[in-house]
Amino acid sequence: MGSLQLLVAKLINYLIKKNMALQCGIVGLPNVGKSTLFNCLSNAKAQAANYPFCTIEPNVGVITVPDERLSVLEKIVNPERVVPTVVEIVDIAGLVKGASKGEGLGNKFLANIRETNAIIHVLRCFDDENVVHVDGSVNPVRDKEIIDTELQLKDLESIESKLKKVEKQAKTGNDKDAKKAFDVLSGLKELLEQGKSARSANLSESDMAFVADCCLLTIKPVLYVCNVDEASVKTGNKYVDQVKEAVKAENAEVLIITAAMEAEIAGLDTYEERQMFLGEMGLTEPGVNFLIKAAYRILNLQTYFTAGVKEVRAWTIVKGMTAPQAAGVIHTDFEKGFIRAEVIKFNDFVTLGSEAACKEAGKMGVEGKEYVVNDGDLMHFRFNV
Repeated sequence: MGSLQLLVAKLINYLIKKNMALQCGIVGLPNVGKSTLFNCLSNAKAQAANYPFCTIEPNVGVITVPDERLSVLEKIVNPERVVPTVVEIVDIAGLVKGASKGEGLGNKFLANIRETNAIIHVLRCFDDENVVHVDGSVNPVRDKEIIDTELQLKDLESIESKLKKVEKQAKTGNDKDAKKAFDVLSGLKELLEQGKSARSANLSESDMAFVADCCLLTIKPVLYVCNVDEASVKTGNKYVDQVKEAVKAENAEVLIITAAMEAEIAGLDTYEERQMFLGEMGLTEPGVNFLIKAAYRILNLQTYFTAGVKEVRAWTIVKGMTAPQAAGVIHTDFEKGFIRAEVIKFNDFVTLGSEAACKEAGKMGVEGKEYVVNDGDLMHFRFNV
């Protein structure tokens, strides 16, 4: 796990334990399909109109993370209720050139982004003369660079502000931390001035401590969503190829989706109708499902389950969490008084059909404090406080 991932993991771990929402912010230029996509993701209805700034206040939707394993567990256990895991999606109004200087209500929009944990960057990758583009032509790489520049300029402002505070202390030579902070901040300043995002900096975990209070926008993990026409949803198009080439050095995920088609799917009344529509398009599930799962991934999250007659539940944890840390997500007492964890692998549970059968077959592991939880583990915790 890299230093950036460690920093993100620590923050998200804190939020999870405090039962605070994890948020992904949808950003992009006006009229790229952000609000249409958001409407498909959530019951909240952002205004979708053919003009800039149709979404002024950020709309927030609590989105269930699709997980087919919950349905499988429900059929086996037949519980009284099923509780999936969720993530919040925030629809942030379209940014424009000059947002970092306050253009187009830019300061407010950038503040909304600052409050999120990750960024979903929607790029227009389709031609349609009936949908106005704020810059007059379709060019997703240019659009990406406009957004990147505005976020980088805001980060540069934050870095320069902190540099002024530590510069005098650093020059005296007596404060080692101030000198180290000055070096880290100066390196980031140079990077941002080159038009690169803070996430591309090779910072150690200790380095991150010096910039944590800057709340940098470009240090957040990002998912690029290419909004294409229906004909390109399975294969992509020239615009998607341009985006992939432009972001290949960022180690970022690129997802292809058709927002207009997703709106059609979301508008169908029944599950059967939606499945029929998907089948006709040669798809297995809605694109928004892939988007939600991808958002979950860029937050470096995974899921473990608890399963009983009262409740089958998915629990969100950061990848790499130990058994006591995972237990603490349920309740802090579980972590404080942790004794052991009884663990069944999901596939074993499905194959054998019950906890008792897994125990009899030797498929229930008894794990201690050092056990690192795997995605899909079924867990039962023993504790004493």
